[in-house]
Amino acid sequence: MPSATSSMQRVLTLWLGFALVLLIAPWVFTSNLSMTMLSQMGIAIIACLSYNLLLGQGGMLSFGHAVYSGMGSYLTIHALNAVGQGSLHLPVSLLPLIGGVAGMGFAVLLGFVTTRKSGTAFSMITLGMAELVFAMSLMFAEFFGGEAGVSANRVAGDTVFGISYGPQRQVYYLIAAYTFVSVALLYALTQTPLGRILNAVRDNPERVEFIGYNTQQVRYRAFIISGFFAGIAGGLGALNFEIVTAEVVGTARSGAYLLFTFLGGATFFFGPILGGILMVLAFVLLSELTKAWLLYLGLVFLFMVVYAPGGLAGLIMVNVRVIQRGAFSRLLGVYASLFVSSVLMLAGASALIEMIYHLQLNAATGADLAFAGLVLHTDVTSTWLSAGGLLLAGVLIFEWSRKRFTEKWSQIQTELAQPAQAGEAV
Repeated sequence: MPSATSSMQRVLTLWLGFALVLLIAPWVFTSNLSMTMLSQMGIAIIACLSYNLLLGQGGMLSFGHAVYSGMGSYLTIHALNAVGQGSLHLPVSLLPLIGGVAGMGFAVLLGFVTTRKSGTAFSMITLGMAELVFAMSLMFAEFFGGEAGVSANRVAGDTVFGISYGPQRQVYYLIAAYTFVSVALLYALTQTPLGRILNAVRDNPERVEFIGYNTQQVRYRAFIISGFFAGIAGGLGALNFEIVTAEVVGTARSGAYLLFTFLGGATFFFGPILGGILMVLAFVLLSELTKAWLLYLGLVFLFMVVYAPGGLAGLIMVNVRVIQRGAFSRLLGVYASLFVSSVLMLAGASALIEMIYHLQLNAATGADLAFAGLVLHTDVTSTWLSAGGLLLAGVLIFEWSRKRFTEKWSQIQTELAQPAQAGEAV
């Protein structure tokens, strides 16, 4: 009983901490850019968690999840215009629910077809659906607004307690409230019989069929719930940006959900939360720092697939276990060498990438390139050799460090497993 009580206290502490972070974040990061990024992070967290209900919880690799968040955005922006014209009497704070209902409605319609298959067939059908909806967004300009999109003013209707949603801080707190409730509901779903049987469908669908469950119906219900929360994210995005374009239903958006959910860690509930934060950092900050940001993103994705398929959440959790057993100090040396080698690889590779991009796109501005506080001379051979040398040194040190890490990690895992094996023997 005490263990159950301590577990409940730990979970309650985590949720209170999460709520506290959402409350104080805009008072710590006060700039306009920070407020905008925080708002986008909340939206991305809901979107990635809704996608992970398919990928991580249900094993359904979808290439068209942006359809449901995007259609939620379109229905919300039209509802916002209706509120502004006086033909719809709803507070602005409830409009994201219209987006959720829209996302759920399209999930009911399209999911009935897509969830009849699983595996690769499911993925290809979702990709086809995404391309179909994107093509329609350019064809039916009356609803989708064509290439210009649909715009609206979120300061519409009657104010509630003096809240007009004009200031970005007010919009942030609306997004934060929806984020907290959505995260809580999605977490609660994982503890329900539907959430458990969805995990079983992911792991062993044949056995689930054998015990009497219809796996298609399980996938279909999860798909509908996922569409609802994706629509919520889309509705919040419409209020935040006050414009919706065809890009919100494009395959690039769907790919972003997949990429960052994986990078965050699809096998852990909090992984997509990390992924949503990374998505905004990449789209807002990294894209401003370099024109080659998509290339860097692709390289990071490949690196994680090879060396950390569990994502950031997986890395955190395996090390938490080692820390709890008091064995982390034995890994500090190899972690330091891995960090140094990673910095060397990043410095060398990024210098080469930036110089190549400079020659391809900005050669007319001169041979010199300002990068990381240094001036790189693209017309000097030694600059290229130095960057290549850094990259090569980083790769060699990384491989040496990786082998040492693998040996030490195996030893620690064997030692940690011995008490459990002894307990089983007793």
